[in-house]
Amino acid sequence: MRTPLSVVIGAGGTGGHIYPGLALAEALRRADPDAVISFIGTERGLETTLIPAAGYRLHTVDMIPFDPALGAKRFLLPAALIRSGAQARAVLRGQRAQVVVGMGGYPSAPAIVGARTAGLPSVIHESNAVPGRANQFAARLTEHLTVAFDGSRAHLSGGERALTVGMPIAASLAALDRRALRAEARRAFGIPEGARVVLFNGGSLGAARLTAAAVGLAARWKGRGDVHLVIKTGPAALAETRRKLAEAGAGAVARGEARQQPAGAASGPVAQAVPYLDRMDLAYAVADLVVCRAGSATIAELATTGVPAVLVPYPHAPGDHQTHNARVLSDAGAAHLVPDAETTADRLAGLIDPLLADPARLAVMGRAADPGNHARAADLLAETVIRLAARPTTTREFTS
Repeated sequence: MRTPLSVVIGAGGTGGHIYPGLALAEALRRADPDAVISFIGTERGLETTLIPAAGYRLHTVDMIPFDPALGAKRFLLPAALIRSGAQARAVLRGQRAQVVVGMGGYPSAPAIVGARTAGLPSVIHESNAVPGRANQFAARLTEHLTVAFDGSRAHLSGGERALTVGMPIAASLAALDRRALRAEARRAFGIPEGARVVLFNGGSLGAARLTAAAVGLAARWKGRGDVHLVIKTGPAALAETRRKLAEAGAGAVARGEARQQPAGAASGPVAQAVPYLDRMDLAYAVADLVVCRAGSATIAELATTGVPAVLVPYPHAPGDHQTHNARVLSDAGAAHLVPDAETTADRLAGLIDPLLADPARLAVMGRAADPGNHARAADLLAETVIRLAARPTTTREFTS
């Protein structure tokens, strides 16, 4: 009887590491429906909700961030890595793992340490243009490196042997036809007839800077029938944002979490605030322009789907990697880059109004991005994982 493929994926912290891990899991299941796939993370990040919700088992380990801001606690990092690496190794034994994948972020490092001590093959995927500290460390523990962007190679130990596979994204986005889905998307969000749509997306938890600028824009544009703002706030800021929109006379009356504006209205509420976007295919299909952070997953999704953007990199990202990510699109003419400190309603109004008034210019921006391999990245990474599982190794203690 064939031994089922068993893969353990280390991913956690933010959606930028978790969603690509889930896209990989989806691709592995397409290639081998009998594959046993589980995840290693911690109790701190979004993995505690996102991974079980997607139907995968999450094993947690006691790891702390690779973050100098921890102060004196950073000296606990070696001990935490040893402890969590041993915990991960026990998980690999329990799962009879054949291959381990590290998707980046501090929760993935113990998975690679566990694989190294167990003699199991492992592969890391670096999603950012400038690698994070966890993958800079993990790259020294595995022969197999994959990256989303060619520029990452120069920042990784052994980067010259890295394979550029792109950024794994959900199948619904990889195959998205915005034009075909647009009518359904406008109905789903209740967009008024003839209104152009600006989507504000601050990432998994929202972004206070983007939300504040969006509320300011809504107040400035209240009563306009030709523009509508969809503001993803994150759950914590939802009530406050809706209150501010209502006070400004710019907010839609709630008709469900993502369907607030009465369809067909000629004017009136110009904005709706939503806590999350569970259908990113509909969100990208409805948007004429996106204002967002510049996480690597977002950059890959924008490049693949052809949505023009205003990118506001998170200024405290390690190595300023979001600015480097953003330049992948801004240098190509597919996006405008606006520093976080300059992201105000006035600044955005001066930039967005002319863009919305010029559909031809937006179309040129949408075509300017190089989609690269992102639409195929999950399958390419899955092929690498399956090849590693098929190789004989010196240690098969968990699979024999």
